[in-house]
Amino acid sequence: MSPRGSGTVRSLAAALARLFAGLFGAGGVAGAAIAAHGGDIRLVAIAAAMALFHAPALLALSLRAPAVPRTSGAAIVLMIVGVLLFSGDLAVLAVTGSGLFSGAAPTGGSAMILAWLVVAGGGLFDVFVQPSREGGRTGRHEDSPIA
Repeated sequence: MSPRGSGTVRSLAAALARLFAGLFGAGGVAGAAIAAHGGDIRLVAIAAAMALFHAPALLALSLRAPAVPRTSGAAIVLMIVGVLLFSGDLAVLAVTGSGLFSGAAPTGGSAMILAWLVVAGGGLFDVFVQPSREGGRTGRHEDSPIA
């Protein structure tokens, strides 16, 4: 992929992260208000909390996306899908009495966990691989025949 094409993907990932950060933030606050005023408080509160917890993470990832597009982009997509499935399933369950589909919340939860592991993998990359590009430590012996 050309640098121009990858820049477009990075910009799209960052824009999606900001868009969904705003939507999750607003939805989380609205969900918390609903939970405070009645209904199945437990389900709505959990859905709101997951949306609110991931909104700032998406904002942070949107800032990081241009520097590390692969890990940031993957984490962004996984977080968005995870929150939509997990929080969406709980919110729909609280309102209608039945969820989105069987396994929606566990699938969303797994996607969110995987997103955080991708973020950790990006950090691991920054610690051990990125410094070698700048002449820093690589975590390997400098005279090793393995590059």
